[in-house]
Amino acid sequence: MKKKIIKYSILFFSLGTILLLFINFFVVETTKRQILDGSKRTSIKDVDAILVLGAGIWKDKPSPMLEDRLLEAINLYEQNIAPKIIMSGDHARVEYDEVNSMKSFAIEKGIPSEAIFMDHAGFSSYESIYRAKEIFGVKKMIIVTQKYHLYRALYIANQLGIEAYGVPSNPRNYVGQTKREIREILARNKDVFQCILKPKPTYLGEAIPITGNGDITND
Repeated sequence: MKKKIIKYSILFFSLGTILLLFINFFVVETTKRQILDGSKRTSIKDVDAILVLGAGIWKDKPSPMLEDRLLEAINLYEQNIAPKIIMSGDHARVEYDEVNSMKSFAIEKGIPSEAIFMDHAGFSSYESIYRAKEIFGVKKMIIVTQKYHLYRALYIANQLGIEAYGVPSNPRNYVGQTKREIREILARNKDVFQCILKPKPTYLGEAIPITGNGDITND
């Protein structure tokens, strides 16, 4: 009996691992052509907005990963790739505010305040992208994050019916990246199933057209 239990446990574990790795491979392979490197990023026209996915902040300053995302988004805006930027992140608590830190950073770099929308309820990649479509009315966008994260973000956008392209923002090495890469495999699997079920995000609310003034999202 014990031998059978061990045998089937190994079988189920092996099958589960194969499925997990297959889904991971599928997400990467079906989205990698949407990642724009070099001069390709200027070839995309009529983009509604640049979506910057949030990351950690240190006190009220962007972490190195988030800073690199913001700098890339600013660069794209200055190249007239899109007229608006959405800063999407976690602002669930008064004492932790990713989006205002992101917007302040961009304004300090010369981006007009009215061109920057804040999504205060971007608690996950899925929710940020879902809200970009349903709240801000985005139909075509460029997503900015580190490359390992872009595959999943683009997959989500595809499944939600948004025309999306990705611009990677990883000009340097980050501490703990190996752990992030491993966690990302699990996150890709989670979001594949989430895209099948398509749950609503934690918060929706009234529409805020991306064609308007971003200062309406100030708090």
